[in-house]
Amino acid sequence: MQKNYLLFIVMAFLPLVMNAQNTVSGKVTNSSNGLPLSGAHIIVLDTKFSAISDANGYYLITGLSFDTYTLKASYIGFESRTIELNVNKNIEQNVALHPSVVMSDEVIITAIRATDESPITYKIMDQAEIAEKNSGKDLPYILNSTPSTVVSSDAGAGIGYTGLRIRGTDLTGINVTLNGVPVNDGESHSVYFVDLPDLASSINDVQVQRGVGTSTNGAASFGASINIKTGDNNPDPHAEFSSYFGSFNTKNYSLSFGSGLLNDKWNISGRVSSIKSDGYVDRASSNLKSAYFSGSYYGKKDILKAIVLLGDEKTYQSWYGVPKDSLKTNRTYNPAGEIYDNEGNFMGYYDNQTDNYIQNYYQLHYAHQFNNKLNIVSTAFLTTGKGYYESYKNDEEFTSYGLNDTIIGNDTITNTNLIQQKWLDNKFYGINLAANYTSGKLKLNIGGGWSYYDGDHYGKIVWAQIATLGLYDRNWYFNTGTKSDFNLFAKANFKLSDKINLYGDLQYRGINYKIKGTHDDLQDLTQSHKFNFFNPKAGIYYKINDKQNLYLSVGIANREPNRSVYRDADTSQNISPERLTDIELGYSYTRKSFLVEANLYYMDYKDQFVMTGKINNVGDAIMTNVPSSYRAGIELIAGIKFLKIVEWQLNATLSQNKIKDFVSYVDNWSPPWGQIQDTIGTADISFSPNTILSSNISVTPLENLKLSLFSKYVGRQYIDNTSNMQRSLDPYFVNNIRINYTIETSFIKQIDFMLTLNNIFNEKYETNAWVYRYYSDDVEYEMNGYFPQAEFNFMLGVNLKF
Repeated sequence: MQKNYLLFIVMAFLPLVMNAQNTVSGKVTNSSNGLPLSGAHIIVLDTKFSAISDANGYYLITGLSFDTYTLKASYIGFESRTIELNVNKNIEQNVALHPSVVMSDEVIITAIRATDESPITYKIMDQAEIAEKNSGKDLPYILNSTPSTVVSSDAGAGIGYTGLRIRGTDLTGINVTLNGVPVNDGESHSVYFVDLPDLASSINDVQVQRGVGTSTNGAASFGASINIKTGDNNPDPHAEFSSYFGSFNTKNYSLSFGSGLLNDKWNISGRVSSIKSDGYVDRASSNLKSAYFSGSYYGKKDILKAIVLLGDEKTYQSWYGVPKDSLKTNRTYNPAGEIYDNEGNFMGYYDNQTDNYIQNYYQLHYAHQFNNKLNIVSTAFLTTGKGYYESYKNDEEFTSYGLNDTIIGNDTITNTNLIQQKWLDNKFYGINLAANYTSGKLKLNIGGGWSYYDGDHYGKIVWAQIATLGLYDRNWYFNTGTKSDFNLFAKANFKLSDKINLYGDLQYRGINYKIKGTHDDLQDLTQSHKFNFFNPKAGIYYKINDKQNLYLSVGIANREPNRSVYRDADTSQNISPERLTDIELGYSYTRKSFLVEANLYYMDYKDQFVMTGKINNVGDAIMTNVPSSYRAGIELIAGIKFLKIVEWQLNATLSQNKIKDFVSYVDNWSPPWGQIQDTIGTADISFSPNTILSSNISVTPLENLKLSLFSKYVGRQYIDNTSNMQRSLDPYFVNNIRINYTIETSFIKQIDFMLTLNNIFNEKYETNAWVYRYYSDDVEYEMNGYFPQAEFNFMLGVNLKF
């Protein structure tokens, strides 16, 4: 029945195509080198029609009636250009803009990005596409339409703690950079988008590279890279106010401004945002605030840009998940903050079972152009973070906090209820340098970077039902992690002929990681590790003709273990760094209104870290190296525009993700104790669905109305590496409708209305889970937690542009 509804909705869109109008389309390029300009503003003067060029420089303006118009194209760092057009049919009008300064902001991230003729598998999402898909949720949900991507939300509503996997790799294996600056945490390797609220409102474009990708700064790309570029390319003064309201008492407010280009040299822009939501899961609330400020100077041969990004989050803990047996009867249940009395009776929830964190980014970018062939770019950066999560703990032993039992009269009290805080206070700073050289057939990027991470981890007790000496005036644990990271790289693109482009990329990376002090279980964590990695990549790009391209690449990436691997490992465990060899073979066929891409990949891992089910002597799950594993698949992408106003984009990933000769370990809670070995053999890698399908069909029946249907299918995901159906996430198929409507007034330049109807068929599904298995008296049991996602929900928004 649901599929019939879906078919009905798609078919209902199609009759609207009868209202077609004339279009003006084309490509905006840099006149000095022919490269496309992404984010250029194209305006039809004295009308309400405008467009922003996409990642490949293309723009499209629809709904023009028969008349004569003046087209204006502008981009910061380039001279604006006006063109007279007589529109009596659909017109293709390309625009070449002349540089008013030698460089533009693109130079800041040139060294780490793939280009059109690089043999790299990637997708660029431009500012217009990001704005269209931005419905107040976190960045992973905006990226959800990119190939091989699966997203998840702890709170179930897309706000708060969210994550994504690309080709089955989570954020600890995805290299994320912000204007070339590493975002991944120096110790955990992870990225917490909750610390970057409403980042999408300040993004100029995002390049998502799948596979090893190009050499970049920070942690190694072990499955994908997400390169984020912020900025404002609008050369005219402007301001925007956005407001969203939706299910679960979600409210999102954002105010942004830009000065445009002042005296052809200066640009100032900024944004402040506030996001609140109660979440789908019980008490999974979020209170997020952020601000972004940028100041730029554009000289004839120099660019100086300062960026400040501030983030402040407070979220109620929702990372425990829902027990599997409660999903049908109480799927929004959240065990966080439960309080029990001495007899074990449930008394209620602790109100402040929250995660609190402030993270700020400070960046200073400088670029200098020596001549038309050579420029250099340098970046100095500082990222600070400080915060804690607070938890109510029932019946805790004094000795587990390094405290003595307390004596009251003749009674010795060994346990108490208490409230603890676990703190992280860190700084991450460094510098990146790059030189970019272009001469004839050769493009050369040489660069490197140095960074230093310094993080203090410590715990406090802020309240106890029964106090003992030394309870409040000390940290019960304290340890410091420091990490220096140094890298050098050289990348070359050589145009062997009009059809063949050769690519080479060499990177050296040196790491020195130290931990000193005790963990929350009072165990000594003191240790140090050094790594030296060489990461080569090479490929060939072949232009078959103007419509078809083919590429082949091979890349190697090495990655050091993260903090949790060292923290949780048994002393007898031999820990090795991971190694990935990635082979990519891609083909594309492009016409004006039709696109097909196919990409074959084989990712061969040596010593990949996976969950085994084994636990250490304090009960924590252990990640361990498996000698051999792989991910192999095909990614298919198609796009078509027809009947002038219908656009359909699809992508599919079909893959196999396997561990060879896998052995799992299950805890035994009965004599003879220890752990039971379970030889699995060839097993599926956890959280790696064999099938991912995505579809987005959009119809523009009127010049100011756009209707979209986004559909996503994700196949079965195993939550451990035993390939057991009982420990898996069921496949799910989710459909969202989006309606965009635009009007103009004499006072407000443009008003955009947005309505999203999410999960319109009320699918009950989960996107993440954990499991712990054990035996007791020869019977197998398990503890688990699943993360359900919201059923039908909506978001209504309005965006005012001045």
